[in-house]
Amino acid sequence: MKTLPITARLNQDTVKKLEKLSGATKRSKSFLVSEAVSRYLKEEEWQILAIEEGLKQAEKGRFASDEEVTQFFKDRGNIEN
Repeated sequence: MKTLPITARLNQDTVKKLEKLSGATKRSKSFLVSEAVSRYLKEEEWQILAIEEGLKQAEKGRFASDEEVTQFFKDRGNIEN
């Protein structure tokens, strides 16, 4: 896959940690940053997809009933019976 350059500003402490990890793993800082961003995006992607699906359902007028919402929170211990 073709890679493209990008510029990011990191605080000094983060750069020091990145340099230490780079040395310990024998990986370039660029590789480590790329891996970190890829992992972050993968972890966050589910949320975007869930929001988009929720909006589609709302546009169709599909909403959870009051009873369904109450049961959802009861099942998770957030509402007392």
